[in-house]
Amino acid sequence: MTAIKESSTLQENKQASFKECPVTYVMNKIGGHWKPIIVFHLLSGSKRYNELKKAIPAITEKMLIQHLKQLENDNLLIREAKPVVPPYVTYTLTESGMGLRGVLYGMAAWAIEERKRNLNPIEKSLDNFPG
Repeated sequence: MTAIKESSTLQENKQASFKECPVTYVMNKIGGHWKPIIVFHLLSGSKRYNELKKAIPAITEKMLIQHLKQLENDNLLIREAKPVVPPYVTYTLTESGMGLRGVLYGMAAWAIEERKRNLNPIEKSLDNFPG
């Protein structure tokens, strides 16, 4: 992997944007396709790796592991490994991770309304939104 040139203009612009813009800050933490979906599934409580894999069948093992590590490094979830055989690992949202509930709820509410406007409604409602 190529190292990022710290003095590049693009890198300076990204750092300035990260410091100045709250939306950029959020997107840096949970941007991408899978991270919000992982956080969504953890809103309902702690889950083991296989529970997350079953809840998100389209994600590859590599991507799930990678994103779980990134979310842990960003202090959005806690990985708890119990010293037993076979390994017993659970993932739980931190207080900061639970704080994303409103963001995800807003995204879901927007999607439901947008799909209604486009005459392609979603069958689900927000009544049972986790968290």
